[in-house]
Amino acid sequence: MAALRWGTAYVSFVRSSVRAIFSSSKAAVSKPRKWRNVLYTGVASLAVGGGLCAVPFKQVENLSHDFLIRQAASLVTDSSSTFLSQTTLALIDAITEYSKAVHTLIALQRRYLASLGKLTPAEEDSIWQVIIGQRAEINDRQDNCKRLESAWISVVKLCETAAEAAYSSGAEHASVTMSSNIQVALSQVGEAQKLSQDADKKLAETKVLEVQRMAQQAASSEEEEIPEAYLRED
Repeated sequence: MAALRWGTAYVSFVRSSVRAIFSSSKAAVSKPRKWRNVLYTGVASLAVGGGLCAVPFKQVENLSHDFLIRQAASLVTDSSSTFLSQTTLALIDAITEYSKAVHTLIALQRRYLASLGKLTPAEEDSIWQVIIGQRAEINDRQDNCKRLESAWISVVKLCETAAEAAYSSGAEHASVTMSSNIQVALSQVGEAQKLSQDADKKLAETKVLEVQRMAQQAASSEEEEIPEAYLRED
């Protein structure tokens, strides 16, 4: 109700101003253009103040379609850049945590191999439980990396489309900025993936070493049992 009374008061004031202008002296009539300017300015100002119009009349006339499209393209590239930045950071963090988990597993397996044949059955079982738990954690982190990587690839494609659309609409600066952000994201994720691949390579080498050590341990056990079997046959 207060807003309605406020708007009504403005309308009444505008009407009073119009009547006063048209009932003015001949001196005022001799300068109609000046009065029209005053009237338009006053009406535009009152309209803005009363909430009837958000943009003055002259500004509305200057907003071309091309200008609005360029502005929209800039907004799209800005929001796409934010989307890309957040997704890239999430993916890099996920890859980093995965790499840490892999290195932890490598350390556990190497410690186990170094102690092979020196552990009691209970100690060996305890270490294996830790190793199994670490492998489960690696699987979970790997699944998270795959999920985020899929989302990140989609965001990169979205940003590439936004950059092309911005360039086509005439917003060259927004397009160049978007393309630059894409290259930075690709480079950062690439560096993180290299670290992850290096961790996977070391894990594979550790597994090969584990197989070899287990085979040696089994062979050694068989050699120790042969004399006993031979003596029993005698």
